[in-house]
Amino acid sequence: MLWADAELPAWGTASSARFWVVLEQAGPWGREAALNSHLDADVGHELTRACADAGGRLLLVRDPGRHADSTSRSTISRAWVAGGLASRPWLLEGEVEDPIELLRLPWEVLSDEDPDEVGLFLPQLEETREPLLLVCTNGRRDVCCAIRGRPAALDAAQRIPGRVLECSHIGGHRFAPTGIMLPSGQTWARLDGDRAELAYAAERRGEIPAELNDPAYDRGRSCLPPAAQAAQSWVRQQTGELGLVALRTADDAGEGLVEVHTHDGSTWRVRVTRVEGPSVRDTCGALSKPSITWAADPA
Repeated sequence: MLWADAELPAWGTASSARFWVVLEQAGPWGREAALNSHLDADVGHELTRACADAGGRLLLVRDPGRHADSTSRSTISRAWVAGGLASRPWLLEGEVEDPIELLRLPWEVLSDEDPDEVGLFLPQLEETREPLLLVCTNGRRDVCCAIRGRPAALDAAQRIPGRVLECSHIGGHRFAPTGIMLPSGQTWARLDGDRAELAYAAERRGEIPAELNDPAYDRGRSCLPPAAQAAQSWVRQQTGELGLVALRTADDAGEGLVEVHTHDGSTWRVRVTRVEGPSVRDTCGALSKPSITWAADPA
């Protein structure tokens, strides 16, 4: 039985990243997409390491649909950078003539509220107000993401033309189809076309959709540690607060007591614990093992 069938909660499972660097790379991807694709492996390694060292993540993306390999590969690629996730999320987009140009990014400021300094290093990237939905389809990493993710990405792309892309591994394949909204870094579980439309429309408002304010779908925000993700999601469910940056927790919040501060000045004290649940398969090709989820209760 898979996680989807077991209806296990997704709170606190968003991959941790203070910013996201996204690079278009058509064609097939291997298990480690940045190293096993048409992207030069040395460049992929350097970009992955630079992002990780600064607390961010690199993703490869491609248009939904067929991914026939081609011998004609342009060096010009679309690129996006999402930063300021904790306070004022922003998204830059543009084209790079060579992916190695992204190594010029000012890594130390990608978590800041103001993206202007990034433009001094890569002026071809300009701020956009239109969100981007990335759906994981990295089948070489986990076949669930291909089987479930690719149809969801294609459906979403038909509903939201030009703003949905397939992406490499973002974690949480047990919740496939999984997706991440940029610029906020809000991560979703069990996506389909309807939920993708809801998530996209809410992101434009700086919110999560009320219909997805539920442990079945809400994996959390990537700029937070797992316990803080779970605590904020619990407070959202209790209060109905939908604003993406309306809640605050300590950057180092861990298992145990987590304080969540709201925009109106109130504080919620939440007890967050890791819980071992029933044995399920967490991928399409693995043996069953105990499930680990986050539980949140008032302290």
